Amino acid sequence: MTGPAFTSTAAIELRGIHHRFGEVTALADVQFTIHRHERVGIVGPSGCGKSTLLSAIAGLIQPAEGTVEIDEATTPQERLRRCALMPQRDLLLPWRTALDNAAIAMENRGMRRSEARDRTRPLFERFGLAEFEERTPNELSGGMRQRVAFLRTLMAEKDILLLDEPFAALDSITRSGMQEWLLAALEQEPRTVLLVTHDVDEALLLTHRVVVMSARPGRIVLTLETDFPRDRPRREIVTSPEFATLKESALEALEL
Repeated sequence: MTGPAFTSTAAIELRGIHHRFGEVTALADVQFTIHRHERVGIVGPSGCGKSTLLSAIAGLIQPAEGTVEIDEATTPQERLRRCALMPQRDLLLPWRTALDNAAIAMENRGMRRSEARDRTRPLFERFGLAEFEERTPNELSGGMRQRVAFLRTLMAEKDILLLDEPFAALDSITRSGMQEWLLAALEQEPRTVLLVTHDVDEALLLTHRVVVMSARPGRIVLTLETDFPRDRPRREIVTSPEFATLKESALEALEL
């Protein structure tokens, strides 16, 4: 975990994105590029359009103005096929085991359940879920449920991961542990990642670049490069002078 492993090839391009809900303008002139296997975080106050932007990229909505392009695909259907979205809630099916929940993305693509289970099972140990394959969601802790949900997202085998507040429902101690775990997981399984979060520390820790948005209508007010080394424990990273400087810049921008 020593530095960015992304390329100069653009994976996601946003150009002049505006979106409205009736008379309310949610997004105004949002534009940036995410390179392949780059991790970008978006932070901003509640209601600034972060989740709306994620939905537009995923193809769930079409922005009123502007262009969203993913690997040269611009239609909502084409964008949706290229992305895997992990929402705030884990949405695990209570009647399916952890293994069957994680494998469901492959079943949805037409794979037989037995084959999907065989493809998914080897990853349970890597993701700290060994011996929990046959447990149902109500038998798992919140952190384990989020790991299963993230593994399900990975098993969709999409290069682009859209993560919408994935740890918002967890307590602070579990959340810190999950942040460290996710950082290691993304180093092992590189993906192009767009992370939406209210947690400035989380965005700085997990991504190569942090985009700060204003209050509604959401506009980009600051972009921060997080080029500090990550080959050390989380506690050392978040207490380092370079981390503190970036955090202060982000918090100042959020107060504008």
